[in-house]
Amino acid sequence: MTRRFVLSVCVIVAAVGLLSACGGRVPGNGDTPSPGSSSTPPSSSAPSGLPYAGAPKVASPLPASVLAGDPCTDALTPSQTDVLLGSPVKVTPRNLPELGAVCAWSNLERGSRIDVTYDTTTHTGLSKLYQNTKPQSGVWKPLTDVQGFPAVAHAGQPGQKPPVDFCVVSVGLADDLAIDVSLFLGPAKRGAVDPCDVAGQAAGAVAITLKAKAGE
Repeated sequence: MTRRFVLSVCVIVAAVGLLSACGGRVPGNGDTPSPGSSSTPPSSSAPSGLPYAGAPKVASPLPASVLAGDPCTDALTPSQTDVLLGSPVKVTPRNLPELGAVCAWSNLERGSRIDVTYDTTTHTGLSKLYQNTKPQSGVWKPLTDVQGFPAVAHAGQPGQKPPVDFCVVSVGLADDLAIDVSLFLGPAKRGAVDPCDVAGQAAGAVAITLKAKAGE
């Protein structure tokens, strides 16, 4: 994150202590996805008909090339994860065929984690999320601005108590491109902070880094 990354990170650190973590669109505590490289390259232009299902349009989209790399090297730097999670941090790359590359940064001592997922296979941006995930989410909070991009925080299932340790923030980088930043709070912060608030700040940090990669 760059955010002038220091500012974002300071906010995160203040909210989470020196503990929290984030990650991908497909929730799941200890066994959440980790990244690898997607076999399907990102699209270069948004297909007609996007956005749909009530998803917001991305006013200032980033090029598809920002998601062409490895999130383990492009989304967060070692110094950034050290500030966000402390150390030592375990980095685990993986690939989700239905979405794309994922990277998980874990502080095993604190039990906190950040997952970043590059959605490079659906080519639907936030639209498919609005169509399919929204009806199945207990928490659904549209965010008006994450570094200039539309986003939504989501977690849990309808009718259930919202998770105290997990939230995903999905950010639309273009009408057909999106990233997911999942936050897993360590035990010390569960119930003390809203994981969706911290996930939103972490997502903003990732967005700053990707904007910098695009030369903005």
